[in-house]
Amino acid sequence: MALDYFALLDEPRRPWLDSDSLKKKFLALSTSVHPDKMPSASDSEKGAASKNFAELNTAFNCLNNPKLRLLHLLELELDAKPKDIQQIPNDLANIFADVSMACSSADRFLAEKAKVTSPLLQVQLFERGQEWVEKLNALQKRLAGFQEQLLTELKSLDAKWMAGDSQARNNLLKDLENLYRLFSYFNRWNGQIQERIVQLSL
Repeated sequence: MALDYFALLDEPRRPWLDSDSLKKKFLALSTSVHPDKMPSASDSEKGAASKNFAELNTAFNCLNNPKLRLLHLLELELDAKPKDIQQIPNDLANIFADVSMACSSADRFLAEKAKVTSPLLQVQLFERGQEWVEKLNALQKRLAGFQEQLLTELKSLDAKWMAGDSQARNNLLKDLENLYRLFSYFNRWNGQIQERIVQLSL
């Protein structure tokens, strides 16, 4: 049975959590078990405190991230990890194609840049590289807009979750699972774009 991070941070098991209040609770709890606050404790007590502190830290990082929080909630509710589905939903096909094309083009440019040794050509490629960074930043902003929509939907599902009984919550699990997958797609795409931006900035 997986450790219940909601219980560990004394939070209700739900799809949405306020980041600021979660952070305050985490800081209060982690301060009380931090090994540095126990100078006269025995080695075994310090070891236990270190373990508790690490668990709280992991719990906070999980619950503070919408995708990871949904995954953890689904694992607890379903007693199993949601299955991976590789098929991109139809309404995301266009953005997926744009991300894929932009990353492939950026990779080709990076390969071309790696072969150039002439300082004059390197300057020209640097300028082209900046243009690519701007294009990728614009694509990231587009993704951020979609992610804002997902957060709005998550809050809406959370309101239904908190208002419903156990049967109503069971009925919402499929919607939450779909939302988890959408967050996964956008996190992955955002990571792929950010990776190219970093490489182009070197």
